[in-house]
Amino acid sequence: MQHDFFNVVSTQRFREILEGFSPLDTETVVLDQACGRVSARDVLADQDIPLCDRATMDGYAVRAEDLFGSSEGNPGYLECIGEISIETPAEFSLGPGECAAITTGGCLPKGADSVVMVEQTQRMGEQTVEIRKSLAPGENIMRKGEDVARGQVALAAGTRLRPQEVGLLAAVGQTDVEVFCRPRVGIISTGDELVPVDRTPRPGQVRDVNSHALAALVDGAGGIATMYGLAEDRLDVIVERMERALAENDMIFLSGGSSVGMRDLTVEAIGRFPDSELLVHGVSVSPGKPTILAVISGKPVWGLPGQVTSAQVVMLVFGQPFLRILSGESDVFNTLRLPRVQAELGRNVASKQGREDYVRVVLEQREGKLPLAVPRMGKSGLLRTLVSADGLVRIDEGDEGLRQGTQVEVRLFG
Repeated sequence: MQHDFFNVVSTQRFREILEGFSPLDTETVVLDQACGRVSARDVLADQDIPLCDRATMDGYAVRAEDLFGSSEGNPGYLECIGEISIETPAEFSLGPGECAAITTGGCLPKGADSVVMVEQTQRMGEQTVEIRKSLAPGENIMRKGEDVARGQVALAAGTRLRPQEVGLLAAVGQTDVEVFCRPRVGIISTGDELVPVDRTPRPGQVRDVNSHALAALVDGAGGIATMYGLAEDRLDVIVERMERALAENDMIFLSGGSSVGMRDLTVEAIGRFPDSELLVHGVSVSPGKPTILAVISGKPVWGLPGQVTSAQVVMLVFGQPFLRILSGESDVFNTLRLPRVQAELGRNVASKQGREDYVRVVLEQREGKLPLAVPRMGKSGLLRTLVSADGLVRIDEGDEGLRQGTQVEVRLFG
């Protein structure tokens, strides 16, 4: 049965709908398995980090005011009254005109507010130290609690844990971490023309690209993908695959069958589930207009275009951020958080007002100038337009295109 687009929405509205979904449940993992996950609760520091004012250089702990105006030609002179190691904090205080030898990581004695590097000093006899550098208070030291103070939030909920965050969690004594569960994603490719990758296609057939590309994109966004094989263009087959995938996963991506042709059955298959709701059928984006979003028993179900380029662009621009929402991450559509570079557009690109265009581009480096972003145009079924590209340039839905020479932001492929 042929049907019209049910509810074409703007890209801004589509993002708002996606942001309305809640993260998945939480679980606790050991610290060494936390990288790449998203913290589910605020983590408080159990103590000041560092525990004391610490030296960041080997040298001498000093009072900065004692070295005002000191230089190579006009050195200052202080009396060294002791030595401080990491293991033995000082039990003395510095008075005017005094200093103490200190190693990196040592705690400053009372009265000291900075450290002069040993390379800028010279010992003059048993106690006198010549110093050829003036200092500002706080130079070459870390203040007590400068990283994080006891009782403060060391790591906020909703933070994706990179190696540096894992290191911070170790510093505050977290042996395990409460994180949001990784989304389990069922992937179904539909179409009579599809054959498995290990088969040689006949005329009119193509190997299944989308299942494998989508699984890789799911993995790249922190999800766990399960492929449910190929579904021919029969309603009963598609519904059966969806039933299995829904029972075993948190959401589904179907590719193919999302448009309005005679063999496009995704909307009809969704409607066979009594507790289904079709939220979106059509997004004002190119490539990727025939994108579907529905919920069945509270679980998101996406219908992606069957064309390989369209499916991957939609996943990059909307699908991967959505998986990060389910993973508990916040602010997922903030483009400042994406790998990107500034470039100069290599030629004119036309666009249709009312839709958001994503143009594949190749970057060409230029001496002393911004790189040149050369559009890689082609039909949405051509893989080479993605394989040969370095990233995407977005054209706003209010624009009729971009002129050659325009400075653009290129979202880089991972």
